[in-house]
Amino acid sequence: MSAYKSDFLNVLASRGFIHQVSEPEALDALARQSTITAYIGFDCTAPSLHVGSLLPIMMLHWLQQTGHKPIALMGGGTTRVGDPSGKDESRKLLTDEVINENLKSIQAIFAKFLKFEERRRWYAKFFKSKQSNGNAVMANNADWLNSLNYVDFLRDVGRCFSINRMLSFDSVKLRLERQQELSFLEFNYMILQAYDFVELFRRYGCVLQMGGSDQWGNIVNGIDLGRRLHNAQLFALTSPLITTSSGAKMGKTAAGAVWLNADQVSPYDYWQYWRNTEDADVARFLKLFTVLPLDEIERLAALKGADINEAKIVLAIEATSLVHGRAAAEHAAQTARTTFAMGGMGEGLPTIPVTIGYGILNVNTQLGFTTSNAQARQFIKDGAIYLGDKRITDPGYKLGPTDFDKDGRVLLRTGSKKRAILTLKSE
Repeated sequence: MSAYKSDFLNVLASRGFIHQVSEPEALDALARQSTITAYIGFDCTAPSLHVGSLLPIMMLHWLQQTGHKPIALMGGGTTRVGDPSGKDESRKLLTDEVINENLKSIQAIFAKFLKFEERRRWYAKFFKSKQSNGNAVMANNADWLNSLNYVDFLRDVGRCFSINRMLSFDSVKLRLERQQELSFLEFNYMILQAYDFVELFRRYGCVLQMGGSDQWGNIVNGIDLGRRLHNAQLFALTSPLITTSSGAKMGKTAAGAVWLNADQVSPYDYWQYWRNTEDADVARFLKLFTVLPLDEIERLAALKGADINEAKIVLAIEATSLVHGRAAAEHAAQTARTTFAMGGMGEGLPTIPVTIGYGILNVNTQLGFTTSNAQARQFIKDGAIYLGDKRITDPGYKLGPTDFDKDGRVLLRTGSKKRAILTLKSE
């Protein structure tokens, strides 16, 4: 469907969030006529969500800002099973204690996206829909999954699923085609996800599930289960799986995942991740990961040559502001200006204490600037590692007293963009 009449679908489409929609005309009409309730599930496999989770979070954000009710569903129950989608092997099983700790840790991020009270007047300028008076809901599927009676569940829900059809879904088929083991535990994940959809329909009147395009089959299962059990009309909406223009997976770097929690990735490093966006991705990421108006994004997207750096800085500031706050984003930008433009050691850079005699290879690998000492050696061979203004040419170089300033600090520069402060500590 090329043009939507509801603010909700029109905004998602114009900003690049929509990959596939079930019954788009009916969903569009419903979104115009009444407040719809929609959900996205987030399993609790780590203490923090990562940049790859931003896309669905932003979808919930725009859902609320266009007058509807979002549900952020924490997978306290489904995390005990593990989603096999996109995986060649089983996820590591986590204890209930770890799952609960992860759940508590990731909950805080949602309030930053689903409660923008100060922005209500700003959004009203652009959308016809009234702002939703209802608050977003934070639910946990452990509340209903952990107490299910197995035999009753098989009789009431299991009978609605066809093994033949389940074997045709990508999450199962791809694993089997690659001759990778799929446990019976994982095989049940799609049934539990479908049951979540129906349970949220019962409890909150939820009629729409959103997620990545790899979740289409699981969501359709929920639609079918809702029709069979309650004769309900439910809907699916998926977003494209995001990769960079060079083909890299979104949110992955040489140092690992780009986490949203500040204790795992600092605001400065988070800012730098967005600042280092490839030129061809800037306009797309501004639409997906900021709340800037589209006309401003078009202006930034039109910049060419070296001027594209202005758009990258705006992207970095806006994306970082959403997760870490405006003050942290501006501080990261100032740190970058001080470090790169003025050659100084701006506050907010990664800092690591070292002792005299510590090897330059180990420093880079410990910081995550290089994935291994072998890669650090290659950087040195390429003339891409500096201590202050001194280029390091010897892979066996060890830190000495003369490397540090009077305050016991030195700026490490690796490649064109990685910076850290080494601080001297007593042995």
